[in-house]
Amino acid sequence: MGLRQRSNLVQLERSLNELWALGQNSILSWTPLDDGLLVLVVPHYAIAEYIAGIPRSGNVAQNVSSRFIIELISGERELTLAQMQKVSTLMNVEPKHLRLRQPLSSHPVETKIIEKMIRRYGINFVASRAVTLFDIVGFSLLTPFEQMTQLNSLSYSLNSAHAKMLEQDVKINFARSTTGDGFYIWNRDNGLEANVNLYHFMHIVLADNAIARSKSASKIVPRLRACFHVGSCYEFHQAEGLNPTIHDFIVGDVTIDLARMIDAASPGQILVGDFHAELIGDTHDHEQSQVHLDAATFLERAQGNLSKLSGLVLSGERVTAIKCYLTGERLESGDFDIRKLEIRDKHGLTRTAYNAKVNIYRELAEPILLGIEDRKLQLEHFPEVAPSF
Repeated sequence: MGLRQRSNLVQLERSLNELWALGQNSILSWTPLDDGLLVLVVPHYAIAEYIAGIPRSGNVAQNVSSRFIIELISGERELTLAQMQKVSTLMNVEPKHLRLRQPLSSHPVETKIIEKMIRRYGINFVASRAVTLFDIVGFSLLTPFEQMTQLNSLSYSLNSAHAKMLEQDVKINFARSTTGDGFYIWNRDNGLEANVNLYHFMHIVLADNAIARSKSASKIVPRLRACFHVGSCYEFHQAEGLNPTIHDFIVGDVTIDLARMIDAASPGQILVGDFHAELIGDTHDHEQSQVHLDAATFLERAQGNLSKLSGLVLSGERVTAIKCYLTGERLESGDFDIRKLEIRDKHGLTRTAYNAKVNIYRELAEPILLGIEDRKLQLEHFPEVAPSF
């Protein structure tokens, strides 16, 4: 990309920042023009009103459905001129015309950068996002200094796991958001492979933490519990000073479910939510592209994908095998079923989860056993244990 194109994008960034108005407005869509581009800008509260179906002035409430807004803030934000005109008419909002010194080049890199700019100044909806939650056990009982050191230790384990996966050519574009006593972690990339990679990322973080705990005699290294789930969420950038933050944040059904699940988890436990992960984008076959994977099938895919981590080194020892599975009771046949755990939260709502185990075997060292065995589950934490299947 030449100097003129880069200068063009700097000018565009300044214009978008002015329209954003310190977070007062949200930018929904954009359309390239010969002399610049059109952008659709609405007050940030208007999006919530549209989605909630709250009547607004004019005939907007009759023309715009919540589903329409969700589709508008999902996926790519670039619209054709005809689409922009139709959307602006439906929403009764006049697009803003941003003139640039140079015409846009339509280069894929330039388009990708503009998409990121628009998303940074708006709200994004993701229908199927994998997220894992790491929680430090007994965090509130620690001294402030111990809290700081344990958060730092967990942060190091996250960075170390990321580096180890990159060494194995396993791509994960992970993001994090603190919960105060832990972190939400998600993969910015979408699709089945991205979700599976995040699940394996969770394993390596927990393994790194377990190794560090075995070597530490103090409270520097935290004891963790973790949950993994797939669901919908909104992504946004908080206002920080006069600009939106570089890092994104998420909130939605997936984070709410994770928060309820972690409350029921025991120290050292791994819970997996009851979800249906979309397979869209991972195959060219139309029928297969619409397949939804439940948690059990997802774990089977994850187990089959573990060859990518062959040769991984943990604490100086090469990993020879990793086994991840959902636990259950032993059947007369010798096989194991999968136990469903029903979690009832403080609001009386119930959610289904599964207990997960991960066994990491190394060449010359003892295996790293993560999670809790089914026979050791404290089922009193789960007042309703659903039948296994």
